[in-house]
Amino acid sequence: MSIFTVASRYAKSLLELAREQGNVDVVKTDIDQLIAVLKSNSDLLRVLKNPIISVDKKQNILTSLFEGKINPLILSFFGILVRKGRANILLEIAQEFVREYNEVKGIVKASVVSATALSEQNLQALASKIAQEINAQVVLTNTVDTSLIGGFVVRVGDRQIDASIAGKLNKLEKYFVSQAV
Repeated sequence: MSIFTVASRYAKSLLELAREQGNVDVVKTDIDQLIAVLKSNSDLLRVLKNPIISVDKKQNILTSLFEGKINPLILSFFGILVRKGRANILLEIAQEFVREYNEVKGIVKASVVSATALSEQNLQALASKIAQEINAQVVLTNTVDTSLIGGFVVRVGDRQIDASIAGKLNKLEKYFVSQAV
């Protein structure tokens, strides 16, 4: 069974349990915290993925790191994962939980790559426009790529809108090349 399939099943189980207990948003916040800790601490990830390190040791590490800081539901969920030998995919399960949560809440992630950093006002306006177009809540991230020269490229799911100068120059070049033949 693929890692994605396993992660998806565990994430759906956690989401369903959180729904039953009426604390989906609290669990989501705690899962975001877990993801941040795992991504910033490669040593912790290596420990969790190491099959030589005992289940008890992994459980003790997770308990000492998160006890009193996250919802007890999640801490017991970690315990189940560790006992089932799934600590090695804890990050993938957490990321899949966030994806499932976003799907349930109607949240769509989008990115905008621009030649210069966009102001908060411009980001909000663009997010609002995208939200109107797709009829969903949008979480928009901005990255800078100076090779675009000017303009921006927006990605929402599998759709992309290229309004960059570099993109327009590439289209123009392709047009001239096709006309020269």
